[in-house]
Amino acid sequence: MTRLTTLKPPMNKTPNPLKLFFLLNKQQWLFFLVGFAGWTWDAFDFFTVPLTVTEIAQSFNKSNADITWGITLVLMFRSIGAAIFGTYVQFLVVRALYGIAMGGLYGNAAATALEDCPPAARGLFSGILQQGYAFGYLLETAFSRALVNTTPHGWRPLYWFGAGPPVLIIILRSCLPETETFLERKRIRQQEPSAAQTFMKEGKIAVKRHWVLLIYLVLLMAGLNFLAHGTQDLYPTLLKNQYNFSATTVTIVQVVSNFGAIIGGTIIGYCSQIFGRRLSMLCMFVLGAALLYPYTFIHTKAVIAAAFFQQFAIQGACGVVPIHLMELSPAALRTFVVGTSYQLGNLVSSASLTIEATIGQRFPLGKAASLNSGMTNQYDYGKVICIFAACAYAFLFIIVIIGPEKLGIDLSFQQNANITEANHGNMQETNGAENNADLDKQRGEHIEFSNT
Repeated sequence: MTRLTTLKPPMNKTPNPLKLFFLLNKQQWLFFLVGFAGWTWDAFDFFTVPLTVTEIAQSFNKSNADITWGITLVLMFRSIGAAIFGTYVQFLVVRALYGIAMGGLYGNAAATALEDCPPAARGLFSGILQQGYAFGYLLETAFSRALVNTTPHGWRPLYWFGAGPPVLIIILRSCLPETETFLERKRIRQQEPSAAQTFMKEGKIAVKRHWVLLIYLVLLMAGLNFLAHGTQDLYPTLLKNQYNFSATTVTIVQVVSNFGAIIGGTIIGYCSQIFGRRLSMLCMFVLGAALLYPYTFIHTKAVIAAAFFQQFAIQGACGVVPIHLMELSPAALRTFVVGTSYQLGNLVSSASLTIEATIGQRFPLGKAASLNSGMTNQYDYGKVICIFAACAYAFLFIIVIIGPEKLGIDLSFQQNANITEANHGNMQETNGAENNADLDKQRGEHIEFSNT
């Protein structure tokens, strides 16, 4: 009953956004940059398939819907956790393995980038971090134009190139220590005989007390992933197949839309520090829904403007996600909850592209001359994307309205309080009521240490 009234903007005063960049020290900047770089190249490798669906389908003599399973498997296997492309089966297996690696990255990248971030700068840097996704898509678009079908190897050089830069990111991360927040949590855990046992105790309490919240986070991320993938992954195919745009025009549309995503994520991430996380996201849902018609039904180059503002709205809402998840997650399992809720949301929405491509084939538009290869079947993908995204927007609007918000919560205080609470509960069970006074004293010492 209080969810609507809590949407009132807190109107927090924040420094000039340019000044926020100077709040981070050298180590915090390095943590942020390595998290951003990892998430960027994660996105780069993911979007190799959406931008080459048509070429891969021709190479393996499969339909576009068949190839989209390579994307679906990535999204499915991300919740569990390039060298050879000879057959369609090998293609799917390698993409499934990549999904496991991709799934393990997001939670750690977000925690590394934001755990030590000064509170006033969290919204801005959350938006910038999330747009590593759009920046990776932007890089993928540019390199796809440069490498696909420019050599006798067709689409494969794009994948070979994508395997190189992660080596540099690995080297950079290996040269950095753990975050101060993680080291502080580790010091407190080491007071227990077994750190592994402490982690399990904390996890048990977190799940027991916050299981409704965990379900909510998965539903939120499922809706956002349905929206993002539903409007992006099939869009290059729509431009090529339905609108018959040239490769250069497709590249321009994708580049401009990703600039819109980067700008939207950065601006709305910063604004969420002033107006609140939920209200900022709701405003972006209204804007994006209003732009669905021009985004999916304009057949001229004027669609570039619609693509810019559509992705501004979508990634504007997504730009709030990293810090919103960090603030809502139980502190003892923050990295696990952030990463797992994000990837379970991906699991729920993993078949979005395959669903769209399959449904799209039920709306044939006949055959038309393709700029790539003779006559080709055309489908009304625009109608499918529009309906699909409208449902996602409606679902997200309801979910965010009824959801909680913890804008500006002290992450380090919450962390220590939860850890102490876990230890407090365990010691009560083993030592009895006579230890309560000592435990309360211990809790107070942890809180005092955190405040200091």
